[in-house]
Parts: sequence; C-alpha cells; structure tokens
Amino acid sequence: MTSRERILAAVRRQTSDRVPLDLGGTESSGVTGIAWHNLARRLCADAPTPPEVVEPFQQVVRIGEDLHARFGIDTIALFIEPREWKPGALGDGSPCLLPVLWNEKIYANGDRILFDAHGRPVAKMPKGGFYYDAIDAPLAACTSSADVEKHRAAIEAFDLPWFCDEPVGATAARARKYHAAGKAVVFNLCCHFLAAGTSLRGYEQFLVDMMCEKPLAEAILDVLLECYIKRIDRYACLKDAVDVVLFNDDLGTQHGPLISPDVYRTLIKPRQARLFEYAKKKLDAPVLFHSCGAVSAFIRDLVEAGVDALNPVQVGAEGMDSARLKKEFGKDICFWGGGCDSQKVLARGTPEDVKNEVKKRFDDFAPGGGFVFTQVHNIQPDVPPDNIIAMLDTASELRG
Repeated sequence: MTSRERILAAVRRQTSDRVPLDLGGTESSGVTGIAWHNLARRLCADAPTPPEVVEPFQQVVRIGEDLHARFGIDTIALFIEPREWKPGALGDGSPCLLPVLWNEKIYANGDRILFDAHGRPVAKMPKGGFYYDAIDAPLAACTSSADVEKHRAAIEAFDLPWFCDEPVGATAARARKYHAAGKAVVFNLCCHFLAAGTSLRGYEQFLVDMMCEKPLAEAILDVLLECYIKRIDRYACLKDAVDVVLFNDDLGTQHGPLISPDVYRTLIKPRQARLFEYAKKKLDAPVLFHSCGAVSAFIRDLVEAGVDALNPVQVGAEGMDSARLKKEFGKDICFWGGGCDSQKVLARGTPEDVKNEVKKRFDDFAPGGGFVFTQVHNIQPDVPPDNIIAMLDTASELRG
C-alpha cells in the first residue's frame, strides 16, 4: 500500500498492510525547532540546515526529507505558507527560517514582541520562553452583536495570519507535488470556533459571553463560519490533491471539558457540522479534528458532526484511557495520536520507558485498524533526542 492508501484505510477504520505513521503531518503532531535541532545533531554529525518554521507561534518546524526517510513517515503537511523566508533564531538562538513578514522586536530584557501588518503588538515571547502568547484581543471592546460586524476584517484575518501570504496557486502547486510523491497530504485550513472566540474576545470574556451574552457569542461564531466557508471556496481547487482536511479547536482541559457539553452542542457543534460538511463536499476528503485534553465527553458529538479522525488523543488526561477509548469509540472514529504520552513519558522517561509506552498504545489502539501512530501533540524542546528515536524506531518495529 502507498502512504496515502494506508492513511485513508486508517481514517475509514479499516486494516492496512501496516499501521500508518505521522510526524509533522499537522501543526500538532510535529517537532518544535529546538527539539528538531537536537535530533538532527544526534542523527548526523554535520550542522543541520536551518529548518523552516511553519507554525511560528508554537515554533513548529518542517521536519524535512531526511527525517521522513529515516523513520518512514506516511504524512506530509500542507500549510498555507509565506511567499518568502528569512533567517531567524529560535528561543535558544538556534538558526531557523521565518516568514519574511514575521515582524518581531527583541528588547533589551530579552522579551520578543510580535507586531502585525499594522504595527500593533499582538504576541509576546518572554526571555527564556519557547512560545508566543497573545497580548491583544481585537474584539475586547465589543458590547453587542452589532459591534461584531465592524470587526469582520479582524475576524477573517485571525486564523490565517498576515505572514501566510502565498497565492493560492503556490499552495496548489505544492499540494500536487506532495500528492504525486504518494504521501498522504494533510491540509491545515486554520479554522477554529472556540479557540478563535477566546482569542478575539479574551479568554475569560468569551467563556462569559457564551453563558451571559449569547447573541454576541453567536454573532462572532456566525462571522467565523462565513469566513471559513469563503476560505474553503478559495481553496476548492485543491480537490484531488489533498487527502485529509484538518480543523482545530481545544475543547478539553487536563481534567475535563473546557465548556459544558450542553454549551458545546448549542453553540459550537451545529456550526462545526455545517463547516465539516461543506469541506467534505468541496474537497472530497475526510475530516481530522484536533482537540487537546479530556474530550471523551465530546467524541460521540464529534462523530455526529462529521469528524473522521481525532488528534492528539491525550491519553494522560482524565477519561482518556486508550483501551477504553478504543472499546467505546473505535468503530466510529480513527485515533490519530495517543501513541506516546508526551507530558511525562516522552519528556521525562528513559528510552526503555518510551518503548514500553509505545507498545502499550499499539496494543490498545492498533487492533482492527483505525489508528495513526503519532505522539501526543508536538515534541517539545526538552524532549531528549534518544527518546524521540526510541519512540519512532519502536513504532516502526511494531507497525507491521
């Protein structure tokens, strides 16, 4: 089977010649830049070529052809990217390539402030940090649903940042190139509902809106849906060149749902269902949905909304036991992740701990198909390279 056939079989909950393997196929199953450098130096004595940072806020980099070949990766991510790249540096000073429109200033105290296309500060990485946190909520001052319409441009631009400025034709050309190579192409549409609302209004404020200012919350969600449908129309030319469409949101915390299932079913689920149905119609590809945390309470709803595969399957969160998830939902959804706990085992364990963890997750998730192996979320800067190698080599041995 080709990588594409292998991935699609898993998404359809069918068996294949071997369990498919993802690394870097999504913005949440990849490698952060510092971890990438450590791994590259561990595998090769030569100084690595600076990687392209495809998701700058999380410092996630393109893993590159060498790692694809070394570990037999079946996926490849299709991001909407910048026209050009420029030299930059990661949080620890390691070299990288950043979007040419990525406009940050490093202050004397070591803080990094990111400015948008209009010169407004929008995100900050503190000295010694590895990620950027939002510092601006453009809809914070809205008081009614009528105010929302005044900010349509900000809403439309939020999930597809200004530095991702390549024309559609360039994205389509890369998609066709990837597709011709036989990899499973995962297209990240950069669409969120709950996460967008909390970023646009402020985290606490949007949660309050959904309970106390429902018309305002619904107005924001409706504009988001309209903008996302237009985005799908814009990229409908990618039909037959992409194999899986990725949508993102975060519905869970470490210990339970971020919002109540009732609020989700009232405000988020109906709009997700419309969006996922439209994407499937226009791109003729299954839907992969990303949500961190304890989301078992939402899995049945996600299936009903049109989700075919769930990532990252945070097996260390409450109610996310891998054996239980497979037994309860394995016939209805593909588990794209959960292959190795990243918070404790991958970051703090020994290579032997990692091997045992991978074996357990294979035992739980792999029988009968419906499993794409990847670790829980992105590999963080503090993960030892020997643990990464142990994880991927063990997965290669077990995958069939």
